[in-house]
Amino acid sequence: MQLTIYLKPMNLFFIFKNFNVTLLLLTFLTSFGQSNVQKEILYLSGTDVMHTKSWDFYCTGGRNSEKWTTIQVPSNWEQQGFGNYNFGRDNVNYGKNFQFADEKGLYKLKFEVPANWNQKEVYIVFEGSMTDSDVKINGKSAGAVHQGAFYRFKYNISDKIQYGSANLLEVTVSKMSADNSVNGAERLADYWIFGGIYRPVYLEAVPKEHISWTAVDAKADGNFNMNVHLNKAVSDAEIVTEIIDAKGKTVETTVTKTGNDSVVAVKTRVQKPLLWNAETPNLYQLRVHLKKEMKRFILPMINLVLEQLK
Repeated sequence: MQLTIYLKPMNLFFIFKNFNVTLLLLTFLTSFGQSNVQKEILYLSGTDVMHTKSWDFYCTGGRNSEKWTTIQVPSNWEQQGFGNYNFGRDNVNYGKNFQFADEKGLYKLKFEVPANWNQKEVYIVFEGSMTDSDVKINGKSAGAVHQGAFYRFKYNISDKIQYGSANLLEVTVSKMSADNSVNGAERLADYWIFGGIYRPVYLEAVPKEHISWTAVDAKADGNFNMNVHLNKAVSDAEIVTEIIDAKGKTVETTVTKTGNDSVVAVKTRVQKPLLWNAETPNLYQLRVHLKKEMKRFILPMINLVLEQLK
């Protein structure tokens, strides 16, 4: 099977084209410097529903509304005693004049950014929020309102934060989207409708020049193609690609020069690749570096497990 992988940190998309799999265990570290400095993450929320943090919160309608209080993040506010419950088929059950609850949740959080991040690109990352999310940093818009509850979004806030001192995050979350197509796809179905920042929120610090994401096409015959997407065009640098087998042996290394484009195409080939299936689960590891003047940026680790289709 030919496997095409479109890879962003924490998001994977696969396209299957035939029926022999070369499985790669993709490893991405994040660093840039003569001594590899890992990409830095600072959680503003908890890491999951069992490990949350308290934020200031105001709900505009329903239970416990129209007053400032606190809420645990990540969570859905209905499960925390706020707002209204609706079922996605209520408009069918109660007729065309039925109106869904459309309360908003207003979130506030004061946070500090490490002083030594002032030479990095700093992003605020939301793993998921239901549904439209309007983000402000220190009173300034972080970017366009994000619409859609089920995928990650982020903003570059490097020019909006104060390093080494207090900052204010404000997020307005609308339970129902202003885009009817989003509501039709995500809200109006056979499940409960929830609102809120229900997945983690964190800051991500990376070098000024870095790898944003990659698209990998690893074929069963050993041919390997990858598009490396840089955050901007980086001249006079190299993309170093290493493919490592399960025993830790580097079976292929290739160096590709960067140019005037932010996308760098990498091509190489693994001789006699060991394919993955349920009986012989052969794994490979992929390591990608952006190297410039003895400095490196390496993507963070992601594990992939696929089984051969029959």
